[in-house]
Amino acid sequence: GDADGFIAAYEYRYISYHLTKGDSEVFNWVRTDKTSQTITFSSSDEINLQKFEVRAVDNEGAVDPTPAQKHFYTPRTIPPQVTILKPMVDDQYFVLEQTTDWWHGIQLIFTGTDADGVIKSYAYSVDKKPFIETQDTMLFIGPDQFATPLAGEHTIRVIAKDNTDLISLDTAEVKFSMIKPTFNKTLLILDETNENNWPAGISATDDSVDLFYRELFALEDDNQWDEWDYHEQGPPLREILGQYKVLVWHGDDRPTLGPHALSENQELFKDYASVGGNFVLSGWRMIKSFAWRSSLPYSFPEEDFVHKYLHIKRIDESILGSNFTHAVGNSGFSTLHVDSSKLANVFPFYGALSQINLIVEQGAFTKSIYAYGTTENSKFPQYRGQVCGLLYYGTTFRSVVLGFPLFFIEKEDAKKAAEEILQSLKIK
Repeated sequence: GDADGFIAAYEYRYISYHLTKGDSEVFNWVRTDKTSQTITFSSSDEINLQKFEVRAVDNEGAVDPTPAQKHFYTPRTIPPQVTILKPMVDDQYFVLEQTTDWWHGIQLIFTGTDADGVIKSYAYSVDKKPFIETQDTMLFIGPDQFATPLAGEHTIRVIAKDNTDLISLDTAEVKFSMIKPTFNKTLLILDETNENNWPAGISATDDSVDLFYRELFALEDDNQWDEWDYHEQGPPLREILGQYKVLVWHGDDRPTLGPHALSENQELFKDYASVGGNFVLSGWRMIKSFAWRSSLPYSFPEEDFVHKYLHIKRIDESILGSNFTHAVGNSGFSTLHVDSSKLANVFPFYGALSQINLIVEQGAFTKSIYAYGTTENSKFPQYRGQVCGLLYYGTTFRSVVLGFPLFFIEKEDAKKAAEEILQSLKIK
């Protein structure tokens, strides 16, 4: 109260005496017009004596010379900690000017711990902008929240607040880069075929495989296509991949000890497809590589890359020794014949392919473009007619997935397939 006027505000402060360490902290006066407030006290020692003071300020600015005091003790409190799980330091991500049905922004995932309590809330900051409070530990940050230009390095920081209103002392921080795709070129042929993995008797070299795909997909304008060797160069950086409208990834060797590398680069594929990149997958046991340790037939979970992006729900595989002699064309695609000369003396193939990935159940907005073909007297008629090639036609991207290695198709048939595939992707 005030005998000759009224109270305009209050000021409070506290002094924290660290009784074990033998030192203290004096905090500055804080002005407020409230008479009830929650205050977080510094409690860095095992036991802390808090001297809390409040003084009134009247309408003329006079300050109470004898502040009210309270003394109490608080045990040590430990600030919460935050760890950012995604993005990781030096990660690259594609970015668009606006969000779409497929691209929702940059995904932020983090986790927090509090040794002596529970975390009440989090807050994140983008490019040193003010912190935004959230209860979620997984969210998407839209392009409008980032500083311009979008292309280049950006920073995300995250803090946590616990149930005693303590804020994490060490702000979690990550720096990463964003790449704007240009799609100013047409096609990138990525060679992941490992010639050391050929079944005994196949003599094709890396040069011959490169030449085969070059003759299939190379465009008349040399400035519109390029080649990339996975085994020599690793996966392409996003600043490289983002130049191409279509990625043709082939892994036509038959893996036996481990999966194709495509399955280890799912995040790259997701990012590329989500911003409008189209792709063609050709390979021996390529789809099986995404379920390498699982028995077949296998159903992919709804959020799995194969289910969500390749639009393949369930797969199977023809047994080793079955005779896949041709792929029956569907949905306007031509029939393809296996080049028996490449497998003529190869056990147990003898002119035909086997271990063909079969698409037992396909997702929405897909077309069967190839079906399993075999001889009339085949000992494995159960595979005849099953889908082994699929086209997905979406609003953001398109894809073609082959359950067989295109390298072992007769060249003229394969050339026709390449032309029809590019047409289906709306490229030619």
